[in-house]
Amino acid sequence: MRVEEAIDAYLAHLERERGASPRTVRSYGADLRSLRAHCDAAGVDDVAALDLEVLRDWLYAASEQGLAKSTLARRSSTVRGLGAWLEREGVAIGASRLRTPKRDAHLPRVLSRGAIDGIVARLEDAAETGDPVARRDLAIVELLYASALRVSELVGLDVDDVDLERLTVRVLGKGAKERVVPFGVPALDAVHDWIRMGRPALASGRESRALLLGVRGGRMGQRAVHALVARLLEDVPGSGPAGPHALRHTAATHLLDGGADLRAVQELLGHASLGTTQIYTHVSLERLTESYRTAHPRA
Repeated sequence: MRVEEAIDAYLAHLERERGASPRTVRSYGADLRSLRAHCDAAGVDDVAALDLEVLRDWLYAASEQGLAKSTLARRSSTVRGLGAWLEREGVAIGASRLRTPKRDAHLPRVLSRGAIDGIVARLEDAAETGDPVARRDLAIVELLYASALRVSELVGLDVDDVDLERLTVRVLGKGAKERVVPFGVPALDAVHDWIRMGRPALASGRESRALLLGVRGGRMGQRAVHALVARLLEDVPGSGPAGPHALRHTAATHLLDGGADLRAVQELLGHASLGTTQIYTHVSLERLTESYRTAHPRA
């Protein structure tokens, strides 16, 4: 079997038999096209010649191009998946022995409580003018911070998913797993004001169940939310990504700083593994250490 044929067949297998999302298939396809290009340059046409040495050379060439370790780790995982499928088809390429490069440890960006208060205050001032977009933007930030939502979960919300009496929101997370998460009174006020006063102005008579609407009346997209949050964080001190995930990271860290149980935070975030949530304990420890060094006279 030719390398190109094997890759095409594997991607079709992912889509049809494994039920992989279009985004996942595109990601795998991009990695495997890179591998195919490397094989073409190395004169490797048949998968029988696609051995461990060829795979290692491919990853080495990618590292020499300056690709991040996270990208190399993803490519390694992709090829191991291809290798496992080929073995079931009777062709062994040794991909199972391909080691995954360790990812660089990047702690998430966390905003101070003062920074959050400042952002909310600016949005509240704008919302008081009656501008429906300003009312919506305030509801977005309050929900992202109050419930630590992923941006995909936020834009996927329908009006019926929000329970204004119980102060909870029903979200569909990764793996189509549904969970119910709480929010506080400030978020309640912002969301209630948006639904009652802001949303009707943008709906423009269109039938839509979406909680958040764009200026044309359709469901608001992830890019629009990302652009909004990035704009709000432009003047906020700190390094790291300036998108909606920064508010999710901030909410989780502030909860742990305030004494919340790690497993409760895991449930709130919708993490399948407690180990994923534990990164926020490292963030909290780093913040504590920095505060100690700054404030303690004998630090």
